[in-house]
Amino acid sequence: MATLLIVHHTPSPNCQAMFEAVVSGATAPEIEDVRVVRRAALSATASDVLEADGYLLGTPANLGYMSGALKHFFDQVYYPCLDETRGRPFGFYLHGGNDVTGARRGIEAITTGLAWRQAASPVTVTGEPGKADIEACWELGATVAAGLMEEAP
Repeated sequence: MATLLIVHHTPSPNCQAMFEAVVSGATAPEIEDVRVVRRAALSATASDVLEADGYLLGTPANLGYMSGALKHFFDQVYYPCLDETRGRPFGFYLHGGNDVTGARRGIEAITTGLAWRQAASPVTVTGEPGKADIEACWELGATVAAGLMEEAP
């Protein structure tokens, strides 16, 4: 059974709505043999990352960058996971008040350094998420989980 680790920082109702949609997609009835583990960014560990087969990351964009919580997560897991997690699939979603460019650039730079493979286009939302944004988050969760289901032995 494959394991999908969802690491998130969810401090607002908008981020919560996006997170719930991602989880709903990843745990949809048609997704089989994929265990979904959810961890707040401040409590996720290198062991969580090493035990997972793929990742979904979620964060608000704060002051032009990813949240401090997600950056802390990356700081804690980067070197312990660098060699062991190369090539693993991931996806991410971002919420910002008016701009998510810096947060997106930061996540892409770190995951490039980790040599993770982007399995789906990111979902980026500014302002209140609409129906299409929530559906895109559901699709993100389902896409990454389905990819793990297909890769499982």
